[in-house]
Amino acid sequence: MTRINGTAAAVTGAASGIGRALAQELAARGCDLALADRDEAGLASIADEVARHGRKVTTHRLDVSDAGAIAAFAQAATGAHPSLSILINNAGVALAGTFAEISQADMEWLFNINFWGVVHGTRAFLPHLSQRPQAHIVNLSSIFGIIAPPGQCAYAAAKFAVRGFSESLRHELSMAQSPVKLSVVHPGGIATAIARNARSGSGMTDNARRAQAIDRFEKLAKTTPKDAALRIIKGIERNEPRILIGSDARFMDLLQRLMPGTYWNVMARRLEKAAAKAG
Repeated sequence: MTRINGTAAAVTGAASGIGRALAQELAARGCDLALADRDEAGLASIADEVARHGRKVTTHRLDVSDAGAIAAFAQAATGAHPSLSILINNAGVALAGTFAEISQADMEWLFNINFWGVVHGTRAFLPHLSQRPQAHIVNLSSIFGIIAPPGQCAYAAAKFAVRGFSESLRHELSMAQSPVKLSVVHPGGIATAIARNARSGSGMTDNARRAQAIDRFEKLAKTTPKDAALRIIKGIERNEPRILIGSDARFMDLLQRLMPGTYWNVMARRLEKAAAKAG
């Protein structure tokens, strides 16, 4: 079991969504916090919210695509919180458009945040975490790190990369008998603003299709950020190597195992029926 009470955690993407819910739930369990995000107003807001728990909270403006900035964040966070034992690489973005509609620059922008942000964060904090009696890294992938739907080439590629990086590193840490455990998280549809805030590919001009995709996501994404945060915390406490969030994620994981080459034929039909039912 990984202990949370009396420790400290660094959380990226903490101003909204799952990151914000994690900050709330970790503070409620007696965890000090180093919260990072580009949204300074959102950081100030969540810091005020969790202050009632009497925990020490520091906020850090951070662009996770900047390796130097993450190194500085790690130094500041561990300096302010010497007991820091949990790192949650949560920050992420979305990109709308098919492969033909997104440019190389679009893909690199997303990879710099969704994949390299995870790698930079892990590299920056690992030396400190390795000196703790016990420690835990949580890397946010996605159900799109297990299945790859059309229109998500960049996002799925980055989330598959997070999964591969995390699984390989976890095996290395285990072989080295490191005190650091690692969980990779695969959320299904979470009721956040990630789809609405997605950047459009530079070649995407079909605004109606984009609006339809956002509407479908928001109708089908039923898991709340709080429920996602509670599941992640449970996974940390149990040292679970892989954390699936939501019945939709569990179903898609099983479907991919059973039908690795043709799962999307089934998924497309189910999504159409679910969207029609949702109205």
